[in-house]
Amino acid sequence: MSDPTRVASSRGEPLAQLAERVAETTMTCPDVLGLTAGPRGWIATYRAGPPLPGVAVHDAVIEVGVVVQYGRPFAEIADDVRCLVRPLAGRRTVDVLIGDVADDG
Repeated sequence: MSDPTRVASSRGEPLAQLAERVAETTMTCPDVLGLTAGPRGWIATYRAGPPLPGVAVHDAVIEVGVVVQYGRPFAEIADDVRCLVRPLAGRRTVDVLIGDVADDG
């Protein structure tokens, strides 16, 4: 479990705050319907109040778990999410887990 008060960037931003910005940015991807903590519930940020599922910020990586809309290839959706999150990640890599697929039909 990460300490949510730990500083995440040179801007002095706490990890929980960075995770919230990553979550908001991820949700702007048109193929992303929601965030998921993954099958074991490990992709989450612990903060004051309820945990934030779907984003975990570590020293070297940001993990993002998403539920996507059926249709486009998963690799393309994951690349879109990476491109959106990368400007927030600093030197961290961005790993994307597609945890579920929803079919509107």
